[in-house]
Amino acid sequence: MATVAFHTLGCKVNFYDTEAIWQLFKNEGYEQVDFEQTADVYVINTCTVTNTGDKKSRQMIRRAIRRNPEAIVAVTGCYAQTSPAEILAIPGVDMVIGTQDRDNIIPLVKQFEQERQPINAVRNIMKTRQFEELDVPDFADRTRAFLKIQEGCNNFCTFCIIPWSRGLMRSREPESVIRQAKALVAAGYQEIVLTGIHTGGYGEDIEDYSLAKLLWDLDKVEGLKRIRISSIEASQITDEVLEVLNGSDKMCRHLHIPLQAGHDEVLSRMRRKYTTEEFASKIERIHAIMPGVAITTDVIVGFPGETDEMFRSGYAFMERMGFSEMHVFPYSKRTGTPAARMVDQIDEEVKNTRVHELIDLSEKMQLAYAQRFVGQVLEVIPERAYKGAPDSGLMMGYSDNYVQMVFPGTADMIGQVCRVKVVEAGVNESRGELVEAGQSGTPQTAQAVNL
Repeated sequence: MATVAFHTLGCKVNFYDTEAIWQLFKNEGYEQVDFEQTADVYVINTCTVTNTGDKKSRQMIRRAIRRNPEAIVAVTGCYAQTSPAEILAIPGVDMVIGTQDRDNIIPLVKQFEQERQPINAVRNIMKTRQFEELDVPDFADRTRAFLKIQEGCNNFCTFCIIPWSRGLMRSREPESVIRQAKALVAAGYQEIVLTGIHTGGYGEDIEDYSLAKLLWDLDKVEGLKRIRISSIEASQITDEVLEVLNGSDKMCRHLHIPLQAGHDEVLSRMRRKYTTEEFASKIERIHAIMPGVAITTDVIVGFPGETDEMFRSGYAFMERMGFSEMHVFPYSKRTGTPAARMVDQIDEEVKNTRVHELIDLSEKMQLAYAQRFVGQVLEVIPERAYKGAPDSGLMMGYSDNYVQMVFPGTADMIGQVCRVKVVEAGVNESRGELVEAGQSGTPQTAQAVNL
């Protein structure tokens, strides 16, 4: 049996795309092996968000070539889309496929087997207007199913190369989304995470349809317990979306809303489409209709021109927002973006100091958020045995409001909705006691966790 190995760099969308590509090989009779093993075909799904992403992608390409010089090495993803010639110049690379036409990878592999000539299958992504249908019927070792609903981005933020690697916004047909959602529920998944490059922009290119309408249609899918949006911009949280958050009991009490900067001048230089006042207004409205909601965010620190005064103002704004967690990144130059050409770049040492300050703030807010639920019972879907003590009889899973819980349980509870009482709050994980096991689980007497 022919074998294939994968390595994925970058975001959740890339991991979804890799799963979809694996389905194509699986249907062709391939067996998947670990990337560090000898395989007949290696597929490297690359990232180009930063220059470091490019470098890591090249390292993994060369590792595959060294592992088996006779293998077919196929490179796909964002770096492949923006720099196909650079990748094909690496001795041992056999084909490059960008961020479209991945559904054609099997015919391309067969073509290479016959002709033994390098293949550049990358086309101009900016001319693509159709969403590429790539179904994923199940996910290995995952209890939450990801469902890709859109591709591309029209924002052109000054720090971001993504529109040039993923193309412009294009949405998946609603019927296709609902069809796959039903298939995932039939496969046993109780939570679906809607994902995309600019997920909140879904429907902007579909007449008389919107993200809010899709959420209502998903709300009607029988057997689906949870709907989670992987990320949504503040400017895309419309009154209609707020109505769904308020009216659907399937919507998770967790929204990831990227802030990127807490000062209006920095936001303007980033070419973001909101002010801090507009952002705060949306957050306040969400809290009003979804008590206990977790708001997580992304923050870029040390963007060109960010003075200490701007940083301090931003720090105070983030503290006021009371995020349940912040993903903090130092600004990194991305060749080809307007921000990389800005003259007032920030010293690396200054950036690192600011990053650590915001990480400390994030942990403080994360703990404060979790402490609000001590003594309450939350619905948790166990995902796996607790990594910190795999033989301790402890399970790990997330509540609908994204509190990571560790509690006593058994493997047959994985993927089922359990009721867990929070007994002690923590920064990255909280301790709990099992109150009620999931449908396929074995009921247990409530007991506390000692980590």
